[in-house]
Amino acid sequence: MEALQFIPNNINEECGVFGVFCCENATELTYYGLHALQHRGQEGCGIATSDGQEMYRERGEGLVTEIFSGKKLTKLKGDCAIGHVRYSTAGGGGIDNVQPFLFRHHTGDFALAHNGNIVNSRGLKQMLESQGSIFQSSSDTEIFAHLVKTDRRRDRLIAIKEALTMIEGAYAFLILTNRRLYLCRDKNGLRPLSIGTLNGGYVVSSETCAFEAVGATFLRDVNPGEMVVFERDAEEPQSHLFSVDIHHNMCAMEYVYFARPDSDIEGVNVHRFRKTCGRLLAQEAPVVADIVIGIPDSSISAAIGYAEESNIPYEMGLIKNKYVGRTFIQPSQELREKGVRLKLSPVRSLLVGKRVVLIDDSIVRGTTSTRIIHMLREAGATEIHVRIGCPQIQHPCFYGVDTSTYEELISTSHSVEEVRQLINADTLYFLSEKALQQAGNRNELCMACYNGKYPTALYQTKRELNIEGKF
Repeated sequence: MEALQFIPNNINEECGVFGVFCCENATELTYYGLHALQHRGQEGCGIATSDGQEMYRERGEGLVTEIFSGKKLTKLKGDCAIGHVRYSTAGGGGIDNVQPFLFRHHTGDFALAHNGNIVNSRGLKQMLESQGSIFQSSSDTEIFAHLVKTDRRRDRLIAIKEALTMIEGAYAFLILTNRRLYLCRDKNGLRPLSIGTLNGGYVVSSETCAFEAVGATFLRDVNPGEMVVFERDAEEPQSHLFSVDIHHNMCAMEYVYFARPDSDIEGVNVHRFRKTCGRLLAQEAPVVADIVIGIPDSSISAAIGYAEESNIPYEMGLIKNKYVGRTFIQPSQELREKGVRLKLSPVRSLLVGKRVVLIDDSIVRGTTSTRIIHMLREAGATEIHVRIGCPQIQHPCFYGVDTSTYEELISTSHSVEEVRQLINADTLYFLSEKALQQAGNRNELCMACYNGKYPTALYQTKRELNIEGKF
């Protein structure tokens, strides 16, 4: 078969959001919260704050520790803040697309941070531009801000609710004003958003792991189709539903890949979910082997579960170098190929002469899997049986994940057997959709990337999506 062209195999989610309302040291808390969410985005980050009278913002391209070194944190005053870490998908990169966005408006300034993707953004942008709106970025997030700003009503709460009814897609919005913090989650519940308490105030985060980082206590999740409003001097936050057609279609890849294992998403611990997937993999696809290994880090939990269920010893056959920088900046194909060896190193003494079960969370493009299997064979493994902790990814995601065309996905145009041959595995098995739902004890999950059943309309043409012949 034709050799696969090198394309980075990782899939990445667009971003993570974190907020603080009425807490001392809000800026520092947001810094630590964003640091805990750094796995959700490494291309840019920002923080916006309010002291009740004025709003402040700092942002930049790079990691949290790079952007907020020196005096930048001291410029951010106030007891309320929102922060954002970004991985660019819709709109691309560049400083203009780094959030939070800050808007100056005669009805009051506000800052906006967003996790997800608006699928009807093109039509909304055309409508807004025809009404006189001028956009400063190419991010779909700015569209929501213009919908709010162009609403003539003085009551911002009503304007936000109206704007939410006009957008489709996946979103968790944080909107900060001098008096309020608004939390908004899409009606399908595609992206996570949780609330915690801290010293009489509140914190909010894309993942609960950030609560541990700042010493907050989990309170509850924001529900699909819900807007929660925190207001200065109010005794309790207010809850408003902006949609009655709600679903709990959490993105399955949050559990499988994106979220940290110490996070709980809608009451389900991510590590426990992945471990259960590994157990179910062992039940669905047993094999005679000597050791089980997982690809660090997101596959370790599933590998432990597979090992426990199959009674095959778990070993650390691959070691991850945690001090490797962002290796996607490479000047040549040869150096890019060395990137995997910089990040992962096989433990030869454990692999020589062994039949290996290799657990991975997913196969997207297949290139990294091919190189890892080659590396394991060079280290002396005699057999490599690949087990994947989710179904085949056969369809693009339009909700904030950077797989937006069919041609990027190896399983779209290849059968399981063909993928096995391409990656040079002895056997290959993907977890079933039924098992994935069983692992979370739930009957609703967004599995569109596996089965093509999108929870929203997509609003683009087949030609634009590069999916002709796929429907």
